[in-house]
Amino acid sequence: MRLSAEQIRDRAALLARRMGACDLCPRRCGVDRTRGERGFCGSGARAELAVAVAHFGEEPPISGRRGAGTLFFAGCNLRCVYCQNHQISRLTIPVPEIDTQALAEEMLRLQRLGCHNIELVTPTHVLPAILEAWARAREQGCDLPLVYNCGGYESLDLLRLLEGIVDLYLPDLKYADPGAAEALSVAPDYWDVARAAVREMLRQVGALSVDAHGIARRGVIVRHLILPNDLADSGRVLAFLADCDPRPSISLMGQFYPTGDCRHPLLQRGLSEGEYARACAQLEALGIAAGWVQARSAEADYRPDFRRADPFDCGPNVVTRRLVRESS
Repeated sequence: MRLSAEQIRDRAALLARRMGACDLCPRRCGVDRTRGERGFCGSGARAELAVAVAHFGEEPPISGRRGAGTLFFAGCNLRCVYCQNHQISRLTIPVPEIDTQALAEEMLRLQRLGCHNIELVTPTHVLPAILEAWARAREQGCDLPLVYNCGGYESLDLLRLLEGIVDLYLPDLKYADPGAAEALSVAPDYWDVARAAVREMLRQVGALSVDAHGIARRGVIVRHLILPNDLADSGRVLAFLADCDPRPSISLMGQFYPTGDCRHPLLQRGLSEGEYARACAQLEALGIAAGWVQARSAEADYRPDFRRADPFDCGPNVVTRRLVRESS
């Protein structure tokens, strides 16, 4: 059951108080963001919105024909060396702060454009502002599903506060190996934290549910990016997801490319045909049929530039994923 706008506002106020000694994510930096201090994520008390756009490059039930109403926020609680959104995740370009009423108006604008949902990208560290804006948008007539698109590095206590607010979870599950997680994202506890987060998301909203037009209404889609030299330990990640009950839909992504500042010696090339085929074969061997496999050539379509009005510059006809069952 969805919470009322008043209940959402209460959750926003609770989280805002926690920013005084910030513990919104597993890093628990303890800085006082209400006084301008900045922790690992690099953000202050107000949300920094890079762009709000109808986005057509997500999984088919998220983008549909009219696009996801996607809000890209600056800052991040991970520091992935290959981040394709590095311009905003690491705040290397200016990103303006936005107040909660203006953020609510962006949500309402995306609904008027015909978007299928409101999708929050990298929202964890600015949730107090987002939830206050969502409460306002709801009061002003926004009735779309809310999508929580995150890196998977989430605290259970925070996720529990989102029950009844978030309709669709779209987390990454990046690595099974703590050494890789530390080297590539500065998060040695990632595997344990992210597995627990996925289980909690599934407890809240269950397996993916779509409407008569194939548009997602509720549930969990877990993304996994295949990395060169199997740094992500994809087989172990997929085996965990296959064992979940309920089982999430899985989006296996082949879009990796080394960004300009990616210096890791094992990540200096794109995926080989063999690496891509091996991950697809692991998916098939585990009997996973609910989800999508991204074309290996998709990396050419996922080179965003957040200095543009539409960072991805892709329209409704972009096709980068096929159904898993079509690949078997």
